[in-house]
Amino acid sequence: MTHENERADKPMTRAIVSGVAALVVATTTAAQSIADRVASLRDGQVRMSFAARAGVCGNGRNISTSSQTDDWESWCESGPVRVAIDVRDRQIIDIDAYVGGRWRGGRDDVLDLGVVPAPAAAEYLLSLAANEDGRASKEAVFPATLADSAVVWPQLLAIAKDDTRPKATRKSAVFWVAQAAGKAASEGLEELVTDGSGDNDVRESAVFAISQLRKDEGVPILIRIVRTHPDPAIRKKAIFWLGQSNDPRAISLFEELLLKP
Repeated sequence: MTHENERADKPMTRAIVSGVAALVVATTTAAQSIADRVASLRDGQVRMSFAARAGVCGNGRNISTSSQTDDWESWCESGPVRVAIDVRDRQIIDIDAYVGGRWRGGRDDVLDLGVVPAPAAAEYLLSLAANEDGRASKEAVFPATLADSAVVWPQLLAIAKDDTRPKATRKSAVFWVAQAAGKAASEGLEELVTDGSGDNDVRESAVFAISQLRKDEGVPILIRIVRTHPDPAIRKKAIFWLGQSNDPRAISLFEELLLKP
């Protein structure tokens, strides 16, 4: 027997699913629009602005990504994020990110996209990180992490695991995954460390990223790495970061290792 509230819930569920699907389509379409407009410029600079996520502020060049808890802080605007993309011969050669401040005038080669949707901006920037080479690939990562209402860590994990990406891009992706990490992200970092086919520098960056997680998340993973990882250099790196944690579980592990026959 179907209850009245169950019948009422079904249209609501369909509406929610339809709304989410529409949002995804709109974000992707907007990101493609950004890509098309950047591609239309042969030489010059593309500028765009978008809303910053909570906790991000800046005074132009200097950017903070976490809320301050001290009694005093310097002047820090909560947005918008401003991204400047330099283009030469239709190739992206440089990306700069700012929070707060204002654009400087006086250039006649600027294509200003104005304010764009933050999730679409993040999606576009992550596509650059995933596909561009050189500096542009690495420099696209950071501003993507600043965007409001954008969940970026799944794409960042994919970039971190992609050995066709520049090493600097992968290390940057690992670092920012750690900043946004919850349980799912920390599992991805552990997988990155234990990937025997991966680059050693990237694995070491992943160990550092794990050390930056909350203790209840990071310390158990570091202990597993010490106990099970086949590479002595990676085990040594994990031991080093455990030593910085002041966690009793780390002390117990060290005692076990030192007393081991």
